[in-house]
Amino acid sequence: MTYTIEGRTGSWELVIGLEVHAQVISQSKLFSGAATTFGAEPNSQVSFIDAGFPGMLPVINHACVAQAVRTGLGLNAQVNLWSRFDRKNYFYADLPQGYQISQFAHPIIGTGEIEIELSDGTTKTIGITRLHLEQDAGKSLHDQHPAKSFIDLNRSGVALMEIVSEPDMRSPEEAGAYLTKLRQILRYLGTCDGNMDEGSMRADVYVSVRKAGEGYRTRCEVKNVNSIRFVMQAVEAEARRQIEVWEEGGTVEQETRLFDTSRGITRSMRSKEDAHDYRYFPDPDLPPLVIEQSWVDQLKASLPELPDARRARYVAMGLSPYDAHVLTLEKETAAYFETVAKGRDAKIASNWVTGDLFAAINRTKRSIQDPPVPAEHLGALLDLMADKTLSGKLAKEVFEAMVEEGKSPGAIVEERGLRQVTDTGAIERVVEAVLAANADKVAEYKSGKDKLFGFFVGQVMKAMQGKGNPALVNEAVKAKLG
Repeated sequence: MTYTIEGRTGSWELVIGLEVHAQVISQSKLFSGAATTFGAEPNSQVSFIDAGFPGMLPVINHACVAQAVRTGLGLNAQVNLWSRFDRKNYFYADLPQGYQISQFAHPIIGTGEIEIELSDGTTKTIGITRLHLEQDAGKSLHDQHPAKSFIDLNRSGVALMEIVSEPDMRSPEEAGAYLTKLRQILRYLGTCDGNMDEGSMRADVYVSVRKAGEGYRTRCEVKNVNSIRFVMQAVEAEARRQIEVWEEGGTVEQETRLFDTSRGITRSMRSKEDAHDYRYFPDPDLPPLVIEQSWVDQLKASLPELPDARRARYVAMGLSPYDAHVLTLEKETAAYFETVAKGRDAKIASNWVTGDLFAAINRTKRSIQDPPVPAEHLGALLDLMADKTLSGKLAKEVFEAMVEEGKSPGAIVEERGLRQVTDTGAIERVVEAVLAANADKVAEYKSGKDKLFGFFVGQVMKAMQGKGNPALVNEAVKAKLG
């Protein structure tokens, strides 16, 4: 179903593209040995290169190049064995060199694609135009002094991957799904942590509107949006603004805008520069970047199983597409499930992870990285159910005790005497006692009131404090009544 926004002149279609700046996971910066730890004291991770001291020469970080190639492979994209760094010249107070080293004409990664899943169950392929490496700028701090701005250069020189999509998205939902899937892939690959609240992943949102059948109209860029929810809101707000401009007889000007999250509107930041405004030219201090196909092949062989492949494998294991989707959303959730399910019934493991474990995580305000019950303990609990040591009801009781006490299920079972009774002789003696104490109801049952069978089973389980094996209890009751 096509997403449109209704204006005074009818329906308008949205055209959306995203440029995502993803901070590379690496111990040091793109062209210097300075550290990249988040949250360090201002200006404590700055080399002479990052600070723009004269005569300092950049040296490419091999690990950052490898991360870019691994990301390209994960996006089913073309890896360019020859690429080049350029200088992008502009002035910011937090850009001490007066230029940014980036890849303009010759990026390390070319065209690729991402398949996104939408809420109605359909999928759509979004094209990737390119991925290039560049260094980040520093950070201006305007809230530290009433009359002055401060500069923190810790981020200056940190490696970024700029991932540019084709303008293939047509709704806020598609933009949100694309960004969600991209972040998921980066996290699985271990090339970017995707923490948008820390600034390690940011999106520039390109939006234009048009009537059905038209070509592209003028687009505007909404700069540095730092959450998936805000990206979706920014798309909607900017599209409605442009529709209003066109319908009032105006012309949308190409410009860079900011999204005001408190008011839910975009506002003008500056006119949009074109490539020639930045006076790009090859960086004279860096030779072209040449990599070997054999090295690319080695990196490809080392890639982890990515979300789509893992989801398909889970469905083949008997899980529903929905459960497989939920379990693969985060790499850590999938790893937890893998541990619980190893050598066990995958569907039962899935039910416990997505049900009881997720509920416990929400209740205790923990996370899958720091779960209230270790995966090994949950797996051991399933084993106790499989070998009839615990009934389903007792297993729930033991699980809650595991959350509260942090102990293994075996220890809790022994301490509380919760082991399920499977001794048929013991079960039969309790059944006989229950039937003797309810002779009137036995007579009613034999006269045709079959529904009383459940009453007898319940009384036996109550007498055994829930420890009787349900299947054996049912068999014993049926035999004694028969």
